[in-house]
Amino acid sequence: MAALHGRGTSELPEPDGTMRTCARAAGLAATWLVAATGLAASAWAAVPTGVPPPLRFVTLNLLHGGAASGLAGSAQELEQRLEIVVDSLRALGADVIALQEASVSRGRGNVAARIAAALGFHHVHTPATERALGSVAVGRVLVWLLNFSEGPAIVSRFPIAAWETHDLPRCRGLFDARVLLRTEIEAPWGRFQVFSAHASRDGCQAARVGDLVRSRRAAAPAVLMGDFNAAEGSAAIAGLTGRVGLIDVFRTANPAEPGFTVWQRIEAPAPTVFRRVDYVLLLPGTAFPGRIRASRVVLDTPRRLPDGRVLWPSDHYGVLADIEMFPDRPD
Repeated sequence: MAALHGRGTSELPEPDGTMRTCARAAGLAATWLVAATGLAASAWAAVPTGVPPPLRFVTLNLLHGGAASGLAGSAQELEQRLEIVVDSLRALGADVIALQEASVSRGRGNVAARIAAALGFHHVHTPATERALGSVAVGRVLVWLLNFSEGPAIVSRFPIAAWETHDLPRCRGLFDARVLLRTEIEAPWGRFQVFSAHASRDGCQAARVGDLVRSRRAAAPAVLMGDFNAAEGSAAIAGLTGRVGLIDVFRTANPAEPGFTVWQRIEAPAPTVFRRVDYVLLLPGTAFPGRIRASRVVLDTPRRLPDGRVLWPSDHYGVLADIEMFPDRPD
């Protein structure tokens, strides 16, 4: 089931005062200037197009602390971890960020919205928790009682023109509510799609995600990001890269690197990851396939807190990808 939403559903908080002003390319410099001065979305039409620069995508599972964290008032050092995440995303110069386990409670607020506000970006968040009991109305009562909901989100430097939510099959049980979030991003050089997903270990959800993404194939390439709870050699990932035709961006850019992203103990003094389950996947467009420029694991270092403790951003590392989403064209 999908619900289509228009431009008014995305938000553009006031830009963070420390937004960096050096651009990786002239096109992005103009883009950041528009965002920093708070111009309306319609002003994107006035941005010089020139040769479109590669765009920088990042995916990250945030670690929400569990369904009981809203009642307990604790989410595994979430406040301090969010500071690390925001600082890292700002330093990386991310353009579009896919989040999983983006949580909401009365104490923590809407985590995706807070990250977007800190970066001066647009965002869309869609909760999966309220779908757990089959009825959204009943699910909202459950969410209120638990003081907790979570789901995927997308945070974007560029306006979000439309978005929709798709329910995924409950492969691992009646209460395993998962969703796919699809957005249409309005960049100065054209519109493209970005998807965020958090699938369970059963491959049937990944298969459904793949079918949905493939069914939305358009002229421009699309990017699917998320935590699939599936290793690279699994049937779930093989289905996405084989049957569906998605390209594993990290593996294409790094044929020999392990790219482990889980599971990091957030207070451990050293890395504890041993598996790769977080992916940036590219669906080639019918008019332009896209070009992969680079990819690497990010948000993979801890911060030492004032009390001397070590804290990692999440139990997942992030994955970064630089992709050319639009063909070169003269000024």
